[in-house]
Amino acid sequence: MTPTLVFDIETIPDTDGLKKLFDLPPETSAEDVANIAFHKRRQQNGSEFLPHHQHRVVAISCALREGDSFRVWTLGAPDAPEQEIIQRFFDGIEKYTPNIVSWNGSGFDLPVLHYRAMIHGIQAPRYWDMGDDDRDFKWNNYISRYHMRHLDLMDVLAMYSGRANAPLDQMAQLCGFPGKLGMDGSKVWDAYKNGEIGAIRDYCETDVANTYLVFLRFQLMRGLLTKQRYDEEVQLVRDTLQGYGLPHWQEFVAAWG
Repeated sequence: MTPTLVFDIETIPDTDGLKKLFDLPPETSAEDVANIAFHKRRQQNGSEFLPHHQHRVVAISCALREGDSFRVWTLGAPDAPEQEIIQRFFDGIEKYTPNIVSWNGSGFDLPVLHYRAMIHGIQAPRYWDMGDDDRDFKWNNYISRYHMRHLDLMDVLAMYSGRANAPLDQMAQLCGFPGKLGMDGSKVWDAYKNGEIGAIRDYCETDVANTYLVFLRFQLMRGLLTKQRYDEEVQLVRDTLQGYGLPHWQEFVAAWG
């Protein structure tokens, strides 16, 4: 069975890069740089959400279903540099050649990872293979929007129409799963400034757990899982998360009911 890797990233403003792009004095604080960037962006389009290439990755969490096992973890140590955690992500694809699953990965996570990998000079030949090295990748690769080696659940369920996009939190809750607990993407920058990288990593992990559970429901809908097999897979997730014994997983399972 091909491994399934669900992933999610959390980002903050790339204040070092923004300082360079805006030609700001070296002594400008990171918070001031970010505020300037938010102000400029708001003037441009009414939103403070920065362009993809102006984000810096601070966490990548993964859920891997392989063989008889399921596990969730965040790449690298809490203080690992961005380059290391991005390299670890692409090294995992190099090692497992998994089918990867995301919620809005095509619209946000992967473009950010592309730009940041390029900035850091990271190599990811398996990920970028579009049939040059492996003929099978010509017809099913990670880059094409309509191939299944990367499944962007949000994009597929919306029939590739942005007008039909749904938020993960609401879809997870409507399917009977916990959804987001206490944090969302808009709070990550403030949490980071407060030194709460652990909380960011925990939040990212619960996002991939929600995504994987919604993915299982999608596989049931497609007929690729029987009802019995679906129930077994969901129970594996519940048992695994309970077994971790960590506060954020205890809260997650309690909210699951």
